Amino acid sequence: MFHDLHPFFADHPVLLAPMAGVTDEAFRTLCAEQGACLCYTEMVSSKALSYANEKTRHLLALAPGEELVAVQLFGHEPDTMAQQAAWVEEVLGERLAYLDINMGCPARKIAGKGDGSALMKNPELAAAIVRAVNKAARGPVTVKFRRGWTEGEETAVAFAREMERAGASAVTVHGRYAQQFYRGRADWGVIARVCEAVDIPVVGNGDVASGADAVRMREETGCAAVMIGRGAEGNPWIFAQARAALAGDSEPALPTPSERIAMARRHARLLAARDARAVVRMRKHAMWYTTGMPRAAEVRERFNHCSTVEEFDAAFDAVLDNVAEYEQWQRDHGYPVPWERAGA
Repeated sequence: MFHDLHPFFADHPVLLAPMAGVTDEAFRTLCAEQGACLCYTEMVSSKALSYANEKTRHLLALAPGEELVAVQLFGHEPDTMAQQAAWVEEVLGERLAYLDINMGCPARKIAGKGDGSALMKNPELAAAIVRAVNKAARGPVTVKFRRGWTEGEETAVAFAREMERAGASAVTVHGRYAQQFYRGRADWGVIARVCEAVDIPVVGNGDVASGADAVRMREETGCAAVMIGRGAEGNPWIFAQARAALAGDSEPALPTPSERIAMARRHARLLAARDARAVVRMRKHAMWYTTGMPRAAEVRERFNHCSTVEEFDAAFDAVLDNVAEYEQWQRDHGYPVPWERAGA
């Protein structure tokens, strides 16, 4: 099995980050259509997989036509991680690009159990996990982590070197400390420092919200690929923007409110097709899709009570009514409509 990921990232420069409760097959479908070169699953518990937990195994379900995916596992027991890594490879076969190990999630319910970013406090255990998974897996193994655990104490460079020695084929660095959660700005300088310290590819992550951001991250850090997480929430178009910008091409126009609502309606239907109960996941997505639209706050309250596609459709109709009212007011008073001024 080919473990040098430099050529892979040269062909796959823009990635969708793993996000719990977000990057299910419905969202991955939309992001891939808009240009995400590779999408990650939601992070998957190795312990739950070892118990044959069907709810957890469902996280590995691929969308129709999804030919390649990265799977992120979390846990802190080397043997369990290794066993479940081998099982995931067996189940997904050639559709698995590589296995990623989560050593960056700062959530208390994860790190509090010794998983995720808590492993940055124990580099020896982290390395043992990578060695065990690497031995059990046929394909590449990568690691995602943060700038460090304690705010102000950067350990990412030393940690990256340790992961490389343990057999990681690539690392992804998020430019915040675990104790920061998502406060403040991501420091891209640490990504550059890790790039200089290791020979394996480094993926940059943190605060990429536009095509220009993707270009700036690559130029400032030298990273092999750019990973986008929260910037894609309610905005799968960011991948088309990033790919165009990285290629030196003109970026596509930003979507109009009508286009955003059309995407939201499709998203709701994809969720419902997956599982009628899963459509409640659309509540947070609906809020993201309508961010910045006129009178969005009042409609957000309505989203919180939607449980069916039909209820979401009615709420989206109300959003479009608000948009039309706003546009008319702007024109009546001689003001430009922002999205029309942007060429949409």
